Amino acid sequence: MKEALTRRRFIGANVGLIAATAMARPTHIVADDKRVPVVDTHLHCFAGSDDGRFPYHRDAPYRPEKPATPEHLLDCMKQGGVDFAVVVHPEPYQDDHRYLSHCLAVGDGKLKGTCLLFAGRPDTATRMAALVKQHPKQIVAARIHAYAPDRLPPFCKPELRDLWKAVTDLGLAIQLHFEPRYAPGFEPLIQEFSSAKVIIDHLGRPFQGTPDEHAVVVRWSRFKNTVMKISSLPDSRTYPLREVAPVVKSLAAAFGPDRLIYGGGFSETATGDSYRVYRDRVQTILSDLSASDQAKVLGGTAAKLFGFPDAA
Repeated sequence: MKEALTRRRFIGANVGLIAATAMARPTHIVADDKRVPVVDTHLHCFAGSDDGRFPYHRDAPYRPEKPATPEHLLDCMKQGGVDFAVVVHPEPYQDDHRYLSHCLAVGDGKLKGTCLLFAGRPDTATRMAALVKQHPKQIVAARIHAYAPDRLPPFCKPELRDLWKAVTDLGLAIQLHFEPRYAPGFEPLIQEFSSAKVIIDHLGRPFQGTPDEHAVVVRWSRFKNTVMKISSLPDSRTYPLREVAPVVKSLAAAFGPDRLIYGGGFSETATGDSYRVYRDRVQTILSDLSASDQAKVLGGTAAKLFGFPDAA
């Protein structure tokens, strides 16, 4: 529920930002240069509570009522100048990936996805391999949550290592969503499986921990297999009333454009304009980077990481 409230607060706060940010939109959008594709690496799709074909899991921590469909996503992408996107399989479906499969089919080559399976369950490795086989070159990562205290992974136990190894053996990335206080539990596996890319969601959640706790995440930049995701940018006018731009700039300096990707801006209420405004906000924060480095963050790095083609 905590993650759901965070997401709802973010979406609600950003509604008021759309018009103001649009007025300050950069006059030159580097990532719209079709030599470098624009790739949104973080969004969720939901069938909604009324679609009986894709019910939420009995263990769902939250249940969005309104649909956020792949058809709506593709329309926003077309209008907002996004070439490709990664559908991050959300927690309401838990380890039931039927709606993700639907999204990938509708996406017709423009969408890829992440999966969500759990350490310690005897069929996890088999089910993950079957999902990857069902969607060749479309499943790009497996997400692990360490956010809600009652739903933590089994840190320091063989089960978590076994899951990490299964993901690595399939050639997928590990995608971590966590509060900074849980970062030390992942560090041994990041080091052990150095061939596996590790994607850090939502800036490493800097405002859900102390500066010292988040500093552990920033220091992960020393591991060459880590990739930082600029996503879930909070509004500085809402709690905890901290500016995100300095955090993004520090992460950009630590990880560099070849290990930075962006995501966000899509929801059930998104439009092509609002989708572009979110990306413009990311680009404005990264204005100290060169034009070519901004283009990497807004799509070039993700295209290489996830195997998307060059934009037409």
